[in-house]
Amino acid sequence: MPILKELLKLYILFIILFFLGRLGLYVLYFDRLGDMTLAESLLSFVYGLKLDTMAVSIILVIPALVLSMIPRAFARFGKRFINGYVLVFLLLALFVENATFPFVAQYDVRPNYLFIEYLTYPQEVGSMILKEYPFHLIAATVMMALAAWGYLRYAPLRLEEAMQTPQWHRLLLLFPILLVLFIGIRSSFGHRPANISDALYSTNRMANEIAKNSLYSVGYAYKSYTQEANIVKRYGKMDLKEAYARVSAQLNIPIGGELPFNRAEPTRFPAKEPKNLVIFIQESMGSQFVGFSGGDATITPNMEKLSHEGLAFTNLYSNGTRSIRGLSGMTSGWLPLAGEEVVKRNKSQNDFFTVASLLKPLGYKSSFIYGGEGRFDNMRGWYLGNGFDEVIEQKDYKNPTFVSTWGVSDEDLVIKANEKFKAHAAKGEKFVSVLFSSSNHSPFELPEGKIEFIPGKPKYGVENAVKYADFAIGRLFELARKESYYKNTVFVVVSDHNVRVYGDDVVPVNMFHIPALIVAEGIKPQTFDRLATQPDVLATALDLIGTDLTHPVLGHSIFSDAKREVSLMMFNDTFALRDHNTVAVIQPNKSPETFTYEQERLKPAPHNAELEKDVLAFITVLDDMYNKKLFRAR
Repeated sequence: MPILKELLKLYILFIILFFLGRLGLYVLYFDRLGDMTLAESLLSFVYGLKLDTMAVSIILVIPALVLSMIPRAFARFGKRFINGYVLVFLLLALFVENATFPFVAQYDVRPNYLFIEYLTYPQEVGSMILKEYPFHLIAATVMMALAAWGYLRYAPLRLEEAMQTPQWHRLLLLFPILLVLFIGIRSSFGHRPANISDALYSTNRMANEIAKNSLYSVGYAYKSYTQEANIVKRYGKMDLKEAYARVSAQLNIPIGGELPFNRAEPTRFPAKEPKNLVIFIQESMGSQFVGFSGGDATITPNMEKLSHEGLAFTNLYSNGTRSIRGLSGMTSGWLPLAGEEVVKRNKSQNDFFTVASLLKPLGYKSSFIYGGEGRFDNMRGWYLGNGFDEVIEQKDYKNPTFVSTWGVSDEDLVIKANEKFKAHAAKGEKFVSVLFSSSNHSPFELPEGKIEFIPGKPKYGVENAVKYADFAIGRLFELARKESYYKNTVFVVVSDHNVRVYGDDVVPVNMFHIPALIVAEGIKPQTFDRLATQPDVLATALDLIGTDLTHPVLGHSIFSDAKREVSLMMFNDTFALRDHNTVAVIQPNKSPETFTYEQERLKPAPHNAELEKDVLAFITVLDDMYNKKLFRAR
């Protein structure tokens, strides 16, 4: 049975490639496997073989059809076609396996939908790879060249000979071969086929990541995230009425009429004239870098100083691990949505609630100010489509002092912002502005002469990048205090997410911990130590501008008695709902689990059926509100 022998050779070729990649991750991250026994950790290879078989079975369908069906007269053409086809997938698999190592180092997960997303930004990502991962790129290129040469010269395949066997004989084998491949692709005799969740065999997340197959993971993510309508179904099903009731109870926000969570919010700080609002979102500034949130105050002295002048959030947790989730949380008071975030989704490109659309009827001018290209992550389109008057981006800076891969420096950003605010003040205009920093982003290119680089730390590493971001924060306040608008402005400084979120828990909750502070004239210096979310920070800032408002922000001012200690977090495609220190976790196509959060770790706990239903309720409600365009101010 020559064609079976040739298909088996191809199967073994790909399995060896995937095994070597998995072995590399296993050795590199062996210390992350914690208390697992050697036998338990080796199960990553057993479950991994299942994922590898699924991926290879998909690849082998076309060669199987060609080997079985092509006439003997076209055997030479069939050989060339299969060789070309296999070589493409071999090089693709080799490229993805090589890319896995820097990707895991950056995101602590195997390549997923982010891998596909970033391919749409070749200039920024290409520049980052060249500067940050030149060795990986060279190694991958050399390995791919050697693999192509070795395959074409030494591959022990006898494809043409296999196709010279009688065609009727090959056709008789076609159905059994396709059946075997179908079983390999499905890898399950149950009601549902196996999928990426079958690699999630352990409570140790790194063991699960090692078990996954990167090529399959990327393909699965592409399929999942291009089928928005089916995303929520992977988590379970819940009646909409029950889901809304559960979310209403958890958030302590009553369900209104046509727009579910839209409600009147009287201010607790009435002012003759509403104040301006400036929200400065910091790229990847984790709590570990900020003193008042439990980190190193020497890295962020300006944040530490400001925390003694205003309101500091010490127990704040981000929506997710992507900037667009932080942007939507702080611009709209939105919570993480299954699949792609609203900043990039079609139905939220206009008429989606933002602080700009909320304050526009009160005469506020609005702007989104960024140092990079506004097209990145569709920020320009989303902000302009949802109430913002202006988006300032890299092309709008004349003679910036420093330009990096990701755009102009944070200092250029705050100087530009101050000029904008001065212009509004000169015209007697109220304003709301969202600023988004970019300096704290790999490859950490920083200007000279602005900060004293931290001894013992990489000059162009994350700690110095955070210190430079802190310098720019101090610079903003230095400039603003000299201007008339300062006393009539509420300033928010908040992170979008932590840097390089990693950890062995299913959801590394501790790595969602971020800092935030609010500074405004008349605010009594204080800390808020209870659990809070990014929408809570936005709701608090809106409370402090001094006028009654009606909005659907999915959080509460900390000065409201309705504020509860609850946080919804999204880690890749896994959701965690935290109520005080009880955490319910749900992953696609898996039963929910309950944990307690103790000493910055998740510890397995008995099922909390109600909280597990609540996390599904959030997923269901947010998806419904997005699809029906129910997240509007009016």
